Amino acid sequence: MKPENKKPKGNFNPATGERKLNPVEGNQRREEKNDEDIIRIISTDIPGNKNVLTGLTRMRGVSWSISNAVCNILKIDKTTKVKDLSREDIDKISKFLENPAFPEFLKNRRKDMENGDNKHLTTNELALSKEFDIKRLKKMRSYKGVRHSAGQPVRGQRTKSHFRKNKTVGVMKKAKTPAK
Repeated sequence: MKPENKKPKGNFNPATGERKLNPVEGNQRREEKNDEDIIRIISTDIPGNKNVLTGLTRMRGVSWSISNAVCNILKIDKTTKVKDLSREDIDKISKFLENPAFPEFLKNRRKDMENGDNKHLTTNELALSKEFDIKRLKKMRSYKGVRHSAGQPVRGQRTKSHFRKNKTVGVMKKAKTPAK
């Protein structure tokens, strides 16, 4: 059974099948997107609508466990929104992450090659140290360095069906020869 005389929702044109946005409705959507505050902590933009525990994980070098440790040590409520943090809280977080005071097993740079210290690197420092480590491995021609330079997996993964990187491999059929 067809419902008769039923009005279409919104500005729907049944002849063309298009739905036009009301200009006011479109502006409200744009305002909702712009209403989202962005907070900058240690050169990383964090959306303001995220809670602190989730927002800190947006930073490179900060995992869920480290984010949880930061919130617990600094006594910041994990469920508060990032945009609701005060300037003092943001400064406390940034100072703490520059020189963290959590257990050694949570740090990402233990027994550093240069001086043997245990460090925790974040953002650009982490990316640079990773890049320098790979360059060092390539320079000394270790197995890992050779695999990095060849674009192959380094940690023993299989390569039959993955890690092709723009190399398609297919089955070639023999050309049919005409019968004599």
